[in-house]
Amino acid sequence: MPDPVLYIGNKNYSSWSFRPWIALRVANVAFEEKLVPFDMGNGNPAFREFSPTGKVPVLVDDGLTIWESLAIIDHVARKHPEAGLWPDRADHRSRAMAMSSEMISSFSALRSACPMNMRRTPAPVPLTPGITADVDRIQSLWIEALDDSGGPFLFGAFSVADAMFAPVVNRLDVYGFETGPDVRAYMDRMKALPAWREWEEAGRAEPWIVEEDEA
Repeated sequence: MPDPVLYIGNKNYSSWSFRPWIALRVANVAFEEKLVPFDMGNGNPAFREFSPTGKVPVLVDDGLTIWESLAIIDHVARKHPEAGLWPDRADHRSRAMAMSSEMISSFSALRSACPMNMRRTPAPVPLTPGITADVDRIQSLWIEALDDSGGPFLFGAFSVADAMFAPVVNRLDVYGFETGPDVRAYMDRMKALPAWREWEEAGRAEPWIVEEDEA
């Protein structure tokens, strides 16, 4: 059976692509990567050739097409339970799902003002009450999870939740947000992952500039 194919967008900007990609890499799940770049504000019309929503990421696994980052990671986690992408403890699994779902539905102020950007020179942006509230909520979620699990990642070993929040690590870093020592240490551990470094290096080397994502 051939390896699943993961369609992704630009590594410098595509936060939703980064989530399943880093999950599969850290879990050592084999897959074929197909990068279809966007250099326009509304993606790329070519996405329609493989994506039912016209967006990335998309996973094609043995004829099954799966879209949406969390659905892709969950599919891989259930297909490869040995990878440990869902935490071992039942309460941690439930909290990891809740945090991942909150990531999808919330933090719009931070995401709008601070697009993921791997090659951005770190510099602060003007703060709004919405951005501040988002960053405070994210840090409180991380601290609570780390305190409960003991780390090094949110629920001990690297999990779905870490993958879903990976682009936020980049945002808090390159937009110069103040973080507490425990949050900064967690961010440093994420950025030290070989998979993170591989993605970041590739993103920095890309030629495409999307002005809408250059805050």
